[in-house]
Amino acid sequence: MEPFKTLRAKAAPLDMINVDTDVIVPKQFLKTVKRTGLGVNAFFDIRYNDDGSEKEDFSLNKPEHKGAEILITGKNFGCGSSREHAPWAILDMGFRCVISAGFADIFHNNCFKNGILPITLPQEQVDQLMDEAKNNPDDLLEIDLEKQTVTRGNKFKFDFEIDPFRKHCLLNGLDDIGLTLQKENAITTFEKKRAQDKPWL
Repeated sequence: MEPFKTLRAKAAPLDMINVDTDVIVPKQFLKTVKRTGLGVNAFFDIRYNDDGSEKEDFSLNKPEHKGAEILITGKNFGCGSSREHAPWAILDMGFRCVISAGFADIFHNNCFKNGILPITLPQEQVDQLMDEAKNNPDDLLEIDLEKQTVTRGNKFKFDFEIDPFRKHCLLNGLDDIGLTLQKENAITTFEKKRAQDKPWL
């Protein structure tokens, strides 16, 4: 997993509340177990017309928001089912950070496991960031995980909270497999001893 330290990038607004995981990645795209390739299908039903062309009024389709790596969105983002494909699709679209006034718990946890930083801020701060992303789309937003700050130039700086263990994992690029491999020597020693003590296993 790619470490997350400091991200300085464009932010795109998705001014919707209660965006569930079936909106993020519809059920017909859940056949794959690969973490890549889902970005093109993200937000499929609200992103594309019936003929496959992009809907011009969908915010993430607008030219000024192309290439954004930070998503500003409404409260209760990622509600619905527990599908891990949702953060896979978000990441494959190019987003490394999602900012909201609130996330569904399972989606929130899955973000951390896939290298996405979900930041929860008070609604009034999210509203400010949303307005900035809409009105000044080329201005860059800076996310500093070490300092736990969200900064928009000299306009404002917001502090955010994060669990210390989650922070450690993101800073060091550790997913569940990476965490396990940190104990590789101890695991190998245990397996060798068990093979000697209990060869019938």
